[in-house]
Amino acid sequence: MNPPKYFLYARKSTDEDDRQILSIESQLTELREFAQKERLTVAQEFTESMSAKVPGRPVFNRMIELAEREGPAGLLAWHPDRLARNSVDGGRIVYLLDTGKLSSLKFPTFWFENTPQGKFMLTIAFGQSKYYVDNLIENIWRGLRQKLRRGEFPGKPPVGYLNEPRLRTIVVDPATAPLARQMFEAYASGRYTLQQIRTLVASSGLVTRGGRPPVLAHVKRLLMNPFYIGMFRFKGELYQGSHEPLIPRELFERVQQVMARRGKAHEKRTHLFPFIGLLRCGECGGAITAERQKGHHYYRCSKKKGPCSQPYVREEALAAQLRLAVQTASLPDAWAEKMLKQIEEWKHTEAQASGAAAQPLKDKLAALETKLDRLLDAHLDGVTSREEYAKRKEKLLLEKSAGAARLAEVERKGTHWLEPLARFVRAAHQAHSVASTENLDSLKEWTSRIGSNLRLAGRTVRLDYENAWRLVAARRRTDNWWRVGDLNPRPRRCERRALPAELTPRRFPLV
Repeated sequence: MNPPKYFLYARKSTDEDDRQILSIESQLTELREFAQKERLTVAQEFTESMSAKVPGRPVFNRMIELAEREGPAGLLAWHPDRLARNSVDGGRIVYLLDTGKLSSLKFPTFWFENTPQGKFMLTIAFGQSKYYVDNLIENIWRGLRQKLRRGEFPGKPPVGYLNEPRLRTIVVDPATAPLARQMFEAYASGRYTLQQIRTLVASSGLVTRGGRPPVLAHVKRLLMNPFYIGMFRFKGELYQGSHEPLIPRELFERVQQVMARRGKAHEKRTHLFPFIGLLRCGECGGAITAERQKGHHYYRCSKKKGPCSQPYVREEALAAQLRLAVQTASLPDAWAEKMLKQIEEWKHTEAQASGAAAQPLKDKLAALETKLDRLLDAHLDGVTSREEYAKRKEKLLLEKSAGAARLAEVERKGTHWLEPLARFVRAAHQAHSVASTENLDSLKEWTSRIGSNLRLAGRTVRLDYENAWRLVAARRRTDNWWRVGDLNPRPRRCERRALPAELTPRRFPLV
């Protein structure tokens, strides 16, 4: 009777080259020496880099099918756990031994004979291998659950963050965090499509490993990722993170509103006209549209409200008038310095009154925390299903996050009305540089700030300068502090004109 031929099988658990890099090579060396020592005939060698915890290994299946077709044959492996770590593959090998398709199994580290006692011990070895995998998975999940309880994201964070390997935490990446913020600010402005955002972030350095711009789906996922406001999703469930938020919640919500309103990215326009939507016709009140002729942009009345005699105006002439309007609203250095100093004094005064306003919000947050604890208890007791628990938990977490954001605003020295004012004063101080920039988007942004009711009539821009300090006067009941007599005995007319009454913070576009 001819000795059986053996199929040599070597396996490692991962297909990553930098992990267990010597595993297969060392197994092959040991198994070849063992075969020579035992005078075994090796007909074919099989190697595989794949976990054996679930059925479906292609190389292993091909080897078993070959043994079934050309058997009886023997298998040569380092240990039974190289052949199987699941009940299906282990049971398949034992069954082939029962039917005679496999005649023998040889292991340098495990004794086996094709006898009832030998198959019993082999079954125990396969069971131990499966127990090892099951126990390892349970330990991993226990560690993941503990990380989730601490608010630690168990994975690689999105752009703008880094994994800190020493402390095993997630920190803000100083190199890419400004880029992520600009991406949100630009899309929240409503002037950019996803395709344009993709181009902007790519030009700023956010590219794939191959140097290509990110795909649209990836950009959309980033803009919808709650990780940037201190929360994250794992396995479809929302968790409160312990990492630092990168953007305000208000900005994130504006981005989601723009995303919901658009539904999908619009088709890219051949020409971008920066002043569209800024002006109305001074004759009929219709919208001002634009078109491109012989390499230049021209703005005119759309005439949708009827006949209109207003002529075209070139973009260069329109931009020059807007620059003059922005320059008119600029603040001198001495004004800006004194205004900011007074705002800081008001902040100190308001800080004393913020404690009483913050207490109701703290009580509400404590009540929400109690609801979350009760919801978890109900889920653990089997009162609520997994789907219902996740849904109600997400609702409570979002409510808690919104409450925490409001509390942060109140505790920020009660300066809800002062922060926009301070931002406006700093921006007004920079109006001179904005008026000299070639960035027409920034020019449009600032023109909408300094006035309202912008009209185009006879190729001339007309706008109403509004009183920028009505909010301050109503709040403080005094306007003595910004009078300029002690700063400039002969203030210019443009300095007495209005700056915008809407102190809503705005963002400049990416450049």
